[in-house]
Amino acid sequence: MMLETYVAYLLVVAAFFVTPPSTSQLLIISNSISHGLDRSINTIAGDLFANAIQIAAAGLGLAAIVAASSHAFTIIKWLGVIYLVWTGIRVFRSESTGFGSSGVRTETSNWTLFRQGFFTSLSNPFAIIFFGALLPQFIASDRGLSLQILILGGTYLVVDGLTLVGWGWLGIRAANVLRRYSSRLVSRCCGLVMILAAALLASKSFAGI
Repeated sequence: MMLETYVAYLLVVAAFFVTPPSTSQLLIISNSISHGLDRSINTIAGDLFANAIQIAAAGLGLAAIVAASSHAFTIIKWLGVIYLVWTGIRVFRSESTGFGSSGVRTETSNWTLFRQGFFTSLSNPFAIIFFGALLPQFIASDRGLSLQILILGGTYLVVDGLTLVGWGWLGIRAANVLRRYSSRLVSRCCGLVMILAAALLASKSFAGI
């Protein structure tokens, strides 16, 4: 892979993240507010692990299968919507006493946070289609395919991870302002953010995208 090609890919990926927060980013914001940025790293890890699977699937040519199966597409999409709504309602209904002295909740396990990030990201079938469309544009057919996919996929994961950490940090800053008024308000905002993420997924389904 030529350096010019890699730089072009890096610019395309960076531009992709210069957008309003996506479903996964909204989840990171919510968990960072609720549990702190250090523990929301588990959610980020889950999200990136799901992305790694999707990149591998795209590399194996599974993007065409997902794109051609409208039933599988719809089922995966709505499972993601239901999961996010369920999580958002739980957060919305949580009591302010659920916060520790540091101002964040501590009862949710790291595994649960990881699972939230993993399933939220994995439930988005657009990701496989996206990777399946993006990666071939920067792959040289006369060079090792596996190594190129590893480099391009790894680069995406690094940029994505840094972006998610940035959104989590912004969420913490917002939480510090909100907690001056009410920790219950923080719970309400976190829950609404989660439900908004579900609405974004649902709206794409309704639009038939």
